[in-house]
Amino acid sequence: MHGPGHSHAPMDEDVLRSREGVRAVVQSLVVLLITAGAQGAVFFWSGSVALLADLIHNVGDALTAVPVGVAFLLHSKRAEKWAGMAVVAAILVSGLIAGYEAISRFISPEPVTHLPAVALAGVLGYVGNRWVSLIRLRAGEKINSPALIADGEHARADAIVSLGVVATAAVVAVGLPVADPIIGLLITVGILRITWQSWALVRA
Repeated sequence: MHGPGHSHAPMDEDVLRSREGVRAVVQSLVVLLITAGAQGAVFFWSGSVALLADLIHNVGDALTAVPVGVAFLLHSKRAEKWAGMAVVAAILVSGLIAGYEAISRFISPEPVTHLPAVALAGVLGYVGNRWVSLIRLRAGEKINSPALIADGEHARADAIVSLGVVATAAVVAVGLPVADPIIGLLITVGILRITWQSWALVRA
């Protein structure tokens, strides 16, 4: 029991901010890893390079939780800025890998199978990224974190990119298999655009 007049000291603002940031990062990581895991299973069944592009990007996005989470644990806004830079670098690398895979598929075409599963994987990518964008944007605005806000805008754009996978399944189903690498390249362009937008946010 507490004695008369006992009161708890208010928790340090930096500690509260750190907890809020880490909570958002961990929640985002879990959602994206589940999303990427489901997409990975479908990719191995289907061979869709458009799905692979989205999968690579979602894995890279999930891994950005590491530098952002460390920045919050350090209670350092400077570290957050560097974490934002790391997020941009991860987006860029995922885009370049996705582009390479799409171009390779033009050179060495492979059939795409299990089209309903491919479409479902695209829908999962959309839902997962929209969920993550809400988590990051709400937390980022609440604690005024440019790194989280940039990551949230990134996830919101990723949700639209994931719908390209649904389009791939639909177009391949009507007899145009070349749509798979073409949409893979379009997804790559979308990722590179997101890279530029995220860079503009974190460097401000």
